Amino acid sequence: MGGDAVSTWDGKCPEMSAPQCKSGGQTPPPGPGVNVGGGGWRGTHANLRVPVYSSGTMVRSNFSSLIVLAAIAVVPFAAHAQAAPAAAAPGPKHEDTEFYQPVPPVVTPAATVGAAPSDAVKLFDGTDLSQWVAVKDGSPADWVITDGILTVKKGGLGNIETKQRFKDYQLHLEWRIPANITGESQGRGNSGVFLASTGKGDAGYELQILDSYNNPTYTNGMLGSLYKQTAPLANAARKPGEWQSYDIVWNAPRFNADGSVQTPAFATVFENGVLVENHFQLKGETLYVGQPVYKAYDTAPIKLQAHGDKSEPLSFRNIWVRPVHDIGPSH
Repeated sequence: MGGDAVSTWDGKCPEMSAPQCKSGGQTPPPGPGVNVGGGGWRGTHANLRVPVYSSGTMVRSNFSSLIVLAAIAVVPFAAHAQAAPAAAAPGPKHEDTEFYQPVPPVVTPAATVGAAPSDAVKLFDGTDLSQWVAVKDGSPADWVITDGILTVKKGGLGNIETKQRFKDYQLHLEWRIPANITGESQGRGNSGVFLASTGKGDAGYELQILDSYNNPTYTNGMLGSLYKQTAPLANAARKPGEWQSYDIVWNAPRFNADGSVQTPAFATVFENGVLVENHFQLKGETLYVGQPVYKAYDTAPIKLQAHGDKSEPLSFRNIWVRPVHDIGPSH
């Protein structure tokens, strides 16, 4: 096109097709506009002819200006029509997973391992049996205390249990099977700690005590077993004549209003410092014959068994319990 600019009528001539409409000394030729080179005419419509100058300048028509202005006016609206990008969500902070309430109570640990901490209930500290009664009739416990050691009374009232009732707790107790023990299998150093005593005799949930040092028996009836329900994870028995220990965490069962089980019981047991029951889920109360079954209860005493076999009686010392309570929701 020779670099010439093209424009439309500027509105100065009343009749765009009239011969007298001149610009730059040029008279527009009739008919459609044509490119005639420098200084010639180029038309875009039969009635719309514009002059083209050799200098490359052009006459802008009002019509063209309106179109340009309209286009410019639309641009801001189009820009605003596009939504601004949403601000990025703040990332996680370490404070999101930290809480300061509730504050756990302060418990002073014992100076030696196995001794009672500051918040423990001392069930037997070598002085008396004021915390215990006979299961048979609720009378004072009649086991024998000698030099701070509690020994089962053969031919006495039998099992004893705590006056206090518990739900969830941590329990520590120590026992000793006589060095001169006789008998075999279940008739050798037999006793038990009932984690919840739910009635007379042997009703409840029993953790077995037995001489299991070179004394074969059924494995769900040996030392460390939850009697007739599960064998221990290990046999950590000491020799007869040596003191042994249990450290127990008991999670009592929960029951619905109709007596059905809401949450079963669980027990974790350390025997002489060795884990032998790892949060074991009990199937119900201990039964010597038949399958375990749950019976609804709320709280219960802790019971020690006088087995009644012919072997020499066991002794106990340093028995304490820490009731476990929730400290409330975290926030």
